[in-house]
Amino acid sequence: MAKQEPSIDQWLKEAKQDPKAAQCGMYLTHNGVVRATPKKQVREGVEGLGEVVQVDFSYDEEGLQKAIEEALTWDGVYYVRVWLNEGVCNVGDSLMYVLIGADIRPRCIDALQKLVGHIKNNLVVEREIFA
Repeated sequence: MAKQEPSIDQWLKEAKQDPKAAQCGMYLTHNGVVRATPKKQVREGVEGLGEVVQVDFSYDEEGLQKAIEEALTWDGVYYVRVWLNEGVCNVGDSLMYVLIGADIRPRCIDALQKLVGHIKNNLVVEREIFA
């Protein structure tokens, strides 16, 4: 069974109370969601796979903690928070939330892109279940 989703509103309130909040000029969030279109179809153009109805999702918890710690060393990044789901998730369910706080827009955008890419490429296992 999937985990309880966090509240992004609550996360932002907490981020703005963080001791380093005065350094942050921007916060960006990412919310990854289970979609019906298969990953191989979207990324590689592979047709005929059918429709996704669920994703069996897991991740490397230790690797995630290391990734968060590393992200906090990047230039201009002062706040990082990540939540990943686990188990069998249905279409429309959230798989991931990431919140990045940084000093300026370019650094915030780059950090979000870099961290989400690392998580997706190296730390999660997504097994699509088709109709």
